[in-house]
Amino acid sequence: MPIRPAIQTLIPDMQAWRHQLHRQPEIAFQEHNTSEFVARKLRGWDIETHTGIGRTGVVGIIHGSLGSGPSIALRADIDALPIAEAGETAHRSCLPGVFHGCGHDGHTAILLGTACLLAQERRFRGRIVLIFQPAEEILQGSQSMLKDGLLQRFPFDEIYVLHNHPPIPAGSIGVRTGAQLASVDFFSIHITGVGSHGGTPHLSIDPIVVGATLVSALQTIISRSVDPLESAAISICRFQAGATANVIPEHALLEGTLRTLSRPVQQQALQRMRQICDGVALTHRCQIELALSGSTPPVINDPELTRHVIAAAQTVVGAAHLLEDITPIMAGDDVAEFLQLRPGCHFLLGQGGHMCHHPQYDFNDDVAPIGVAMFDQIVQRRLGA
Repeated sequence: MPIRPAIQTLIPDMQAWRHQLHRQPEIAFQEHNTSEFVARKLRGWDIETHTGIGRTGVVGIIHGSLGSGPSIALRADIDALPIAEAGETAHRSCLPGVFHGCGHDGHTAILLGTACLLAQERRFRGRIVLIFQPAEEILQGSQSMLKDGLLQRFPFDEIYVLHNHPPIPAGSIGVRTGAQLASVDFFSIHITGVGSHGGTPHLSIDPIVVGATLVSALQTIISRSVDPLESAAISICRFQAGATANVIPEHALLEGTLRTLSRPVQQQALQRMRQICDGVALTHRCQIELALSGSTPPVINDPELTRHVIAAAQTVVGAAHLLEDITPIMAGDDVAEFLQLRPGCHFLLGQGGHMCHHPQYDFNDDVAPIGVAMFDQIVQRRLGA
């Protein structure tokens, strides 16, 4: 189905908004200018607007003109990444070491375009809750908004969210029922041993040896504790110890991430990590502290609401561009915290190009109207006359 004219007229504005946000990126809980920009746009369209939700989040409320009905939420993440941009676009980041390398500028522009469209027309029952969420990249923004009373202050019955996905063709829609994205746990393991001269290792409790043991032992969780029919991954992504070639250090640090596609497997793996750390500490007569710095459950799509997203995609992009049972992705999204409390659906918007978090990534402006059309179709199917 061609993108309808009311959405086509938004294309230049969405591109301008996106480019402005891309030039001025802000990382987690520092999205003050971004939030101000969003709030100013919403108020300009006569949308009830609330700021400072979960520190830097924004919530907009649009009431339909067709009477009472359910409330549905549409969510966009607004934070950038603390990595340097390598691309040379005219709208490249003006801030060294920070850029929108995951497309949250595009998500924000899409939800702003959706807000403008729905506010102009209001041909639906009930109300729309627009959620512009901070701090997705550190998996804390959704919890911060919930702690700030999001559900009590702005209740909704179901929630929909999109995320761009470069591996699928531009303009395609990917979705699946059940687990679509993984749980995420970021962990750090601090090892305290006894330092010594490199020529007298017997006088040390070598934290590097302990760390090497842990790197191997933690992998047995996946191979020997998790059901082979389940999906899980543990990656040690940082191993830091020592400062010179002839001194055994006192301390070592391991950092990494755990990913699973079910809550029970997530809890099982975390329990085994703690048990292994305790056991290795006892074996090597050292201290090991395991700490989690960010955690979110898997993204689980509701079967009924996923069917509505599939129907919307069939209308917007057609069956040929719909990936209806897309393979689960071991990346995460803390919208999972909302989906634990309310049914909803997370779907993927194909955009091609570099993968998210690549230093040359740039959101594909051409797919923004498809995102708006998807949200519009979902609203019409769920709240239409």
